[in-house]
Amino acid sequence: METAALIVVLVILLALFFDFTNGFHDTANAMATPIATGALKPKTAVLLAALLNLVGAFLSTEVAKTISGGMIREDEINHSLMPSLIFAGLIGAITWNMLTWLLGLPSSSSHALFGGLIGATLVGVGVSGIDFGIVISKVILPAFIAPLTAGIIAFSATKIAYAVTRRYDNKPDGRSGFRWGQIFTSSLVALAHGTNDAQKTMGVITLALITVGWQSAAHHEPQLWVIIACAFTIALGTYLGGWRIIRTLGKGLTDVKPAQGFSAESSTAATILASSAFGFALSTTQVASGSVIGSGLGRRGSTVRWRTAGRIGIGWLLTLPAAGAVGALAALLVVWLGNLGVIIGAVFALVIILGLFLYSKRDEVTHANAMSDVAESGRAIDLPDSPPPTRRQERAAQAKAKAKAKAEARSAKKEDER
Repeated sequence: METAALIVVLVILLALFFDFTNGFHDTANAMATPIATGALKPKTAVLLAALLNLVGAFLSTEVAKTISGGMIREDEINHSLMPSLIFAGLIGAITWNMLTWLLGLPSSSSHALFGGLIGATLVGVGVSGIDFGIVISKVILPAFIAPLTAGIIAFSATKIAYAVTRRYDNKPDGRSGFRWGQIFTSSLVALAHGTNDAQKTMGVITLALITVGWQSAAHHEPQLWVIIACAFTIALGTYLGGWRIIRTLGKGLTDVKPAQGFSAESSTAATILASSAFGFALSTTQVASGSVIGSGLGRRGSTVRWRTAGRIGIGWLLTLPAAGAVGALAALLVVWLGNLGVIIGAVFALVIILGLFLYSKRDEVTHANAMSDVAESGRAIDLPDSPPPTRRQERAAQAKAKAKAKAEARSAKKEDER
């Protein structure tokens, strides 16, 4: 029993570290576009996001229930083995989170967690340990539907925003008044992120507590201390800021203008809040990316680089199986070596985390240089620096060119006569 208790404590600590990585990995979802447009200063933006993530974590627990009492069938699993499998799944999730953070890729922390847990459970128990109905209805389908929905909403909102403010076409900053609106919409995204992502860690910890009898299996509601711990941990991770991914979403997917940022954030917040209410454990990163691309397409003159957009999509598709593979390998150690496998897995996780972190120092991205260039991995939309000319502007330019040509012809004729 003492060994099981130690493993549960280790699971809780690892889960909170995953929550921390989730925070700095997903800061970009709310704050990349207002930082890119100048609506908020970088440090102010991440502080605001941290505070609202903290508040959002207390608003709902529906997603936590999906994880603690839906996806994994704890009644099919030996309770003494379950904490070790959760531990193995968390190793898979954290490894993928750290790798994609290093590369600046806007991947899904949520799907990394699901993949790690599923991979570990399949190795430790088998197919019977997974409720695939829940996985398909509340994880897989939202992964495809939510980004598409958010993109369509953002596309429509951007079209409307530019249509109703057409007289400001000549402003170089693309309707600077929308910057004030971005402060509100980005705050709403940060709040929505707290209602969805912090709960996933709450669900994992609650599941571990249930399997060792520290919480009743009849109640999958997270305990108050779990909610508080997860809320503060994700807020801390958010405050430290994932500047690499902020760079990708803020300047890589599209050259964001204030009207686009406002539209994208409104779409992201609406999609996430609606999904949280229904207990859908979707990826806020995928929703935010879909919204940014949709807003870019909604602006006249945009061109999609489908090859690069496809690479980002492949990264999304790889998240579940990649994290699942690492989780499965860690679970093999647990199954073969028991508690020794847990220790080896813990050392393995520590080496991976420190190794990736130290490697990141070779090309460090901070609030000072996050927007200085564009991450190659996120170049999905190519937009001109200014809106294309109107028909009136084109006719005026043509008339000016003709007049210039006539004047040059007269000059040339006079020179010939001389």
